[in-house]
Amino acid sequence: MKEQTIGVPKGTNWEVKDRVYYLTTKETPLVFSLPGKHTRRKPLLWFDSEKGFQRELRYATNQPSPLADEQKGTSTLGRIIFRNGALAVPARMQSLQKMLSIYHPLKNVIYQEHDQVQEAGDDLDYIELEIEALNIAKDLDIEIGEGILRVELGSQVSKMTSKEIKRDLLLFAKRNPSLFISLAQDENVQLRNFGIKCSEAGLIKLSPDNRTFTWASNGRKLMNVPFDEHPYSALAAWFKTDEGVEVYKSIDKRMN
Repeated sequence: MKEQTIGVPKGTNWEVKDRVYYLTTKETPLVFSLPGKHTRRKPLLWFDSEKGFQRELRYATNQPSPLADEQKGTSTLGRIIFRNGALAVPARMQSLQKMLSIYHPLKNVIYQEHDQVQEAGDDLDYIELEIEALNIAKDLDIEIGEGILRVELGSQVSKMTSKEIKRDLLLFAKRNPSLFISLAQDENVQLRNFGIKCSEAGLIKLSPDNRTFTWASNGRKLMNVPFDEHPYSALAAWFKTDEGVEVYKSIDKRMN
């Protein structure tokens, strides 16, 4: 039968190793002191579900456990100090590690333990997402790529060469793979780009107040832009309506 480690709850898989903790607050002070002792003004307790009651916490440098009722003799109280937002605790300081990793009520509230396995998993997920985005960008049709870049760069895309578009697509995919994949799969992005190109080609016209699209040739109204909507986003949605589909087909023939 495996002997229970002092200061560690039953069933907890505890590994003796160096550990690092870091603050998760918005601002990172140069020096931050974490409560290390239970007091009436600042309670520091851990609920023991097996025993059914709260147990007092106290970090002492000369004790193997941070649970006050497991400490024997005179306790030498220690301070828990984060510097520049981090605290490295070597394997020899087991009581402090147990306090920070297992018991302290502020864990995952204002600080976290650095998890190398989780970090590696997160890095791998991001790399795989980045590869997926770059593969999509590499094989993307130039027209679709142009629509995606308009979200980032606006009207200046119209002045770019195909090589410049390809280059910036790859850079965009690398910089923000999640957003890039989302835009590549969003048909409204392409319809919005189509509408902008129609306007640039002089086939349709947007009124100065951004509220109405008309035919540029005769001024006949195509659609009204709903309040608080981006004109070309509204036009993209309209192109999917019964009336809009027919207009889309007509414009597409003229464009090609």
